[in-house]
Amino acid sequence: MHGEPSRTALFDCHVEGGAKLVDFHGFELPIWYSSIQEEHLATRASAGLFDVSHMGFFRFCGEGVRSWLSGIGTQEFMNFSNGRCGYTHFLDHKGHIIDDMIFAVKSETEVLGVPNASMVPVMLDWFTSLLPEDGSITIEDLSDDTSILALQGPASSRIISEVIGEDNSVNRFACREIAKNSLGISGWIQGTGYTGERGYEIFVSNQQAPTLWNALLGAGHVYGLVPVGLGARDTLRLEKGYLLSGQDFLWPGLGEVAEAPLPEDFLTRDIAETAVPFGLDLGHDFIGKSRVLESIESGDKWHGLECLERGPAPRPGHIVLSSDEDDAEVVGRVTSGAPSPSKDRTGIAMAYLRGVDPGSEVWIQASPRRRVRALVKRPPFV
Repeated sequence: MHGEPSRTALFDCHVEGGAKLVDFHGFELPIWYSSIQEEHLATRASAGLFDVSHMGFFRFCGEGVRSWLSGIGTQEFMNFSNGRCGYTHFLDHKGHIIDDMIFAVKSETEVLGVPNASMVPVMLDWFTSLLPEDGSITIEDLSDDTSILALQGPASSRIISEVIGEDNSVNRFACREIAKNSLGISGWIQGTGYTGERGYEIFVSNQQAPTLWNALLGAGHVYGLVPVGLGARDTLRLEKGYLLSGQDFLWPGLGEVAEAPLPEDFLTRDIAETAVPFGLDLGHDFIGKSRVLESIESGDKWHGLECLERGPAPRPGHIVLSSDEDDAEVVGRVTSGAPSPSKDRTGIAMAYLRGVDPGSEVWIQASPRRRVRALVKRPPFV
């Protein structure tokens, strides 16, 4: 990407907090404040606060908007009542994943969606190309005007109640407009996140973001709340087995190659191969469904790997083998991997594998001279 990276409305807060800043998909964001390990464990034990304003924010409106989204997404939007959130994939006409998205049903005629950071223009073009010709459905891109704060961890409910009131402490995968509060914060809040912990994603104007950020950190300090960077965000999601767009799947329409040393088109996948059952409803028709049905019966599957011995940590691109013998068969490759902070830095990974099932043992080629024995398992790891 050319030019200077963009800065979120919370950039000055990150600088004041001593963050180590990096260029992430064209945004200057914290990779860590203290350390990945400390921030990860603090989120699991108490709470962590994340700036995820690089993510997109779409509003879909119109009569029949949920039915329209059901026809292009792997989730059946008609099954979700007002005030509920869900997870879905969007596939191209060949069945390849373009992007995944958390969505929120605000009303019968309005749905909000959060596309991945680098995919905002791609998904906007995709949705626009599929709009009904009669103009009954509209899309509004609110990304540039919206800041997104993620408060995650066991103490998050107490913190959110103290800062903006108990009415805003919504349950998991529930959502609502932010209720009146002493800070005068307005916007949208939902009980979602990328850590697997109890938590919230809060959507506010860029102008209000620093006020809310500082208020949460101020009130949350006594509960152990810390600001968290991208590094721990990645290890937290890996421990729960959550996909990362661009790393665990990559749409071929982008014309890009994987950063990891993987075979060409290795990350071209559908939702059956990613083995994410909570984002798939086969009871309705949607774009790309035929490939999904084929993949259910055969093909690679995305599995978790937990190392059974010490050694170099698994990393994206590492080959997975059937044994430690010289003639071992290659059964797959790692797409995400790292030492697990919650498991005493035991190596964990996600990999597309063929011909193996949970409970099997495999070997990860973790270095040119070292293979590490690992157990195939279904995440989460913690």
